[in-house]
Amino acid sequence: MNASSSATSSDLTSLMGLRSAPSLDAAQRLAQGQELKQRLAACDWFTIGVMAPSAQAALTALRACEAAQGWSPLQGESEELVEGPVFLKGNQRTGRFLLRAESGLGEGLLIGGQSDSHPEATGTWGPLPLDFFG
Repeated sequence: MNASSSATSSDLTSLMGLRSAPSLDAAQRLAQGQELKQRLAACDWFTIGVMAPSAQAALTALRACEAAQGWSPLQGESEELVEGPVFLKGNQRTGRFLLRAESGLGEGLLIGGQSDSHPEATGTWGPLPLDFFG
């Protein structure tokens, strides 16, 4: 399978190893959304990573994901304004996120499912497009 066909596949595993999220059509978004929902249902708590061109884009993607998943909003570690490309790392267990300047990254959402009771359910999925939940 070549890189372009793997990037356009409908399952979440096709995204592993990509630097940036691919463009997805409606059918791919639906299929990946359903698969993600099933995988997340087996987990106890979550982490999220957002690679974005700006702090505002990262926060918008985070809040859309939280709303779509019914998660409590995470609180920022700092009120400091971050300029340029960023990486946001959030952790449901701590209820916090950290936003830092980070150039050279791709763009997309990475969602990690965690489970102390079912470690086989854990995994990291993505990168998904920043507007996947928007």
